[in-house]
This record gives sequence, C-alpha cells and structure tokens, in this order.
Amino acid sequence: MREANEDAVRQAFRAQAEAGAARGSPFTALLARTLGRILDRETEVGRRVLEWQGRPGARGDSVPLRLAGGLHALVRRGRLPRLAALYPPHRPPAEEALASAVGEALRDAEGDLLPWLDRPPQTNEPLRSAPLMAGLLVIAACTRGKPFALYEAGASAGLLLVLDRYHHRLGETEAGVRHSPVVIAPEWEGDSPAAAKLTIQSRRGSDLDPLDVAKDEHRERLLAYVWPDQAERLARVEAAMALAARDPPRMDRADAAEWVERTISPEPEPGIVRVLMHAVALQYAPEETRARVAAHAARVGERASDEAPFAWLRFEADPYDEEGRLRLNLWPDGEEAELALGDTHAECLRWTG
Repeated sequence: MREANEDAVRQAFRAQAEAGAARGSPFTALLARTLGRILDRETEVGRRVLEWQGRPGARGDSVPLRLAGGLHALVRRGRLPRLAALYPPHRPPAEEALASAVGEALRDAEGDLLPWLDRPPQTNEPLRSAPLMAGLLVIAACTRGKPFALYEAGASAGLLLVLDRYHHRLGETEAGVRHSPVVIAPEWEGDSPAAAKLTIQSRRGSDLDPLDVAKDEHRERLLAYVWPDQAERLARVEAAMALAARDPPRMDRADAAEWVERTISPEPEPGIVRVLMHAVALQYAPEETRARVAAHAARVGERASDEAPFAWLRFEADPYDEEGRLRLNLWPDGEEAELALGDTHAECLRWTG
C-alpha cells in the first residue's frame, strides 16, 4: 500500500509539471518535476507527501500545489534566500541547482512547510470573472435592467463578487469600469455578448474557508498559489484584492449546499434578479453537494416570475473533456443554455450563446 501511495503521489507531480508547461508556466513545470523526483522520507515533509492518504492529484487533494504554494509563500516572505535566488524573476535555473536548493528548503523549513500540507490550495483568479460577466450581461438584457443580488458559492476571497469594479473586454463588448486597475481581456472567439446595463444591489459569498482580503496572511495565501513566473496574474490578483478591500462583500463560512439552501429563499423577491453563480469551484465538491445545489436552484426557479427572476450561472469544467463551460438557467423559463467554452483559467473563451 505504501508503494502504491508513493506511485500515485509521484504521478501527481508529473501531471502537475505537464499542466504547468501547458499553461505557460515553465518554472512551475520544472519545480513540480523536481519535487516529484527528489522527495524522500528523510524529512517529515517528504514522509507526509509520499504516504499521502487520499487522492493526491488535481481532482483530489492537489498535493503538488499545496507544497509548491508553501515554498512560494516562504520565498515571498524572505524565509528561503537561496531558493529565492532561483525563483522568477531571476533566470530559469538548472534542474540540479533547483533540486539542491529545494532539498535544503525541505530540510531547513519543514516546520513552516508542514501547515501548508494541511490546507487545500485556494485560488481566486479574477480572470474567471470574464465568463461570469458575459453571463450577467445576457441576464441583464433579458430582465430589462432590474438590479442584481449576487450569491457566489465557493467564493474564496470574493474577488469574483466585485467583478463590476473591473474593466472587461469580451470580444467587441466592454463592461465594468473603463479605467479600472484590473483589466479582464481574455482571448475571444465568436460573437460578443450584447452590451447591457448592469447594476449590482447586493453581493454575498460562501466558502468552506473564506479569506479576508483585509488580512495580510490571507492575501499572502492567495498570492502563494499563483505560479511564480506568471507576473501578470500576480499583479492582477494584487490589484483585485485592493479593489475588494475598499468595500468587501459579505463572506460566510459554510458548505456550498447548506449555504445555498439557507441563504436563497424560494420566496420570490419582486424587482430583483437573484443570481446564484460559481466558477471552477463546485467541480471539486462531492456529488451530493452538487446535486443539492442543483435541486435547490430548481426549487427557487419554480416560483420565479418575470417580475422576480432567478438565475443559476456557472463556469465549471466538463468532467469528460476538462473544458470549462458557461451554463445558464434563467427562470421563469428555466431552460439551460450553454453560452461559452474555454479553459478553466478563462484565458481563452469561445462564445456559443
């Protein structure tokens, strides 16, 4: 059993290396490949990782990203100067030089690294607001300018809940704040969503472990999981956190299904468009959680009307081909529509709506 666990762990690091290379992060690819090769049982970190109980890969516990996030956080904190000299923006290191520095870090800083193995990675990529904003424009056009009440499940730090504070360029359509420090401009194929007036009256999110953008340690955690050689992503997350911190959305600590059932009443709210949304979040939740969310959305939708619409908007990976799909149910009609396809970082989107 121990050997089987170790094989699965090393395969998870190889898969993470392939994902890093495919997503334009050669340093993450090199780091994951190096970690997967050099990890041993000489340190507590190595033993914990190699004997991992559970699913170590991206669709499970994301063990490679837990360890990579911990190393990145310590580098950013100045805790590992030798390793920091090999991290971006410095020139890409030779693999053996990185292996030596990482091995030293695993030995000398394991007390700082072990807590990072206890928590799943937590990201809040602002670029994923692009498909959600596109979907909200569709909803706004169909609901004749009624104000929105947004509810986001799996909201992390709430950076997608403040998407109207960003400048979106969605093909030929622009939305949000034109001179915002956060510009969301994915590669776009196909037609553009129609421009529409968007007014957000309230916003509220939930997460199993919500982050507070006003706290230094929570901001550090978000930045730690951004791949070190993706400077544009790092800058975008920092700018988005600063915007969110000016007027943070309400965040609740809760399971997604329990929160949706408790927070979104089936009782209609005339004059308001209530929107349940999530992006690359519930795909990681248990099947029972996803089923409960879908069932409650249908219950709320049954009582919706033209005067009190309800929408379920989500951008999640398809379980068969891993492609992100933007889907919308808008009640009182409630028929599901697929609006866009793209990678789950929302860097490239194809409009199909």
